[in-house]
Amino acid sequence: MEAPFLLVDLDAPASRPSAETPCVRVAVAAEPAEVAGAFDLLLTGWPDPPRPWVGCADPYATAERLRRVIAARPDACLTLVQVLRMGPALPPSDRLVVESLAYSTLQAGAAFRSWLAGKRPHAAHPSAEPVLLDRDGDRLTITLNRPRVRNAFDAATRDALCEALEVAVTDPTVSRVDLCGNGPSFCSGGDLAEFGSSPDPARAHRVRVHRSPAALLRRCGARVTAHLHGACVGAGIELAAFAGRVTAAPDTVIRLPEIGMGLIPGAGGTASLPTRIGRERTAYLALTGATLSATEARRWGLADEIATYHTDSREGTTSHIQS
Repeated sequence: MEAPFLLVDLDAPASRPSAETPCVRVAVAAEPAEVAGAFDLLLTGWPDPPRPWVGCADPYATAERLRRVIAARPDACLTLVQVLRMGPALPPSDRLVVESLAYSTLQAGAAFRSWLAGKRPHAAHPSAEPVLLDRDGDRLTITLNRPRVRNAFDAATRDALCEALEVAVTDPTVSRVDLCGNGPSFCSGGDLAEFGSSPDPARAHRVRVHRSPAALLRRCGARVTAHLHGACVGAGIELAAFAGRVTAAPDTVIRLPEIGMGLIPGAGGTASLPTRIGRERTAYLALTGATLSATEARRWGLADEIATYHTDSREGTTSHIQS
């Protein structure tokens, strides 16, 4: 079966693809142009082009790279853009359900199972307190607290974060929530020690929907400030993007690695990131696995300001100072 990839050069005479074309639709152009949502990714040689375009030194080389990625992981890539296309027509809560359904479908697929079989073993490092909660008047600070593993997101962290966010959602006297991470990184993504350990994708979907930090953050996000530093990978940026305000330290590095595993973002990223940067740029980050610096995140709107952080590696604590 041919890889679901279509490249259209907007500078050359060509017909626009049908909205029903079952492929990832990529457009390239020397200069950004209005295309009214006809494509999944838009690449241009312009530096710092307006949203939804992505600036590349060589858009054709980037398109070729995308072709190779899609050929290697066609099911995950096509599922990603289909979920992103559906997003604007769905209520916010339903976007999370659709993402989870798609994620579970891919968990049962051959590409993910192949990746899982080749994954090297990772030792588990459970934490007695994976999430810390501190209340000071009307201000609530929620801190991810697994610095030894860069706050890798495991089931215990998910459950503890849900409990903490329930306080923010249900207590009307909480007017501000700060979401932070102890140690060298805000959150390095899913904990590989238990990643993919669920034997039942249908059951995993049920758990994701009913025990969802993303759903809780969506409800209280207007009062949340996420303080990013270090690695913000997978869940580390997917959850943070729900916050009403996001600050990023200069060392912040953002990445969505799931396509390489045969999956799509599964912690709410197909709902949170498009709200901030659009579905086309979200697709670019997910399909390419490219890293985004703090400066680039600020320019795209994924971060609202650059902040300065100081980390005490001995204590594993992080303080944040807005600049």
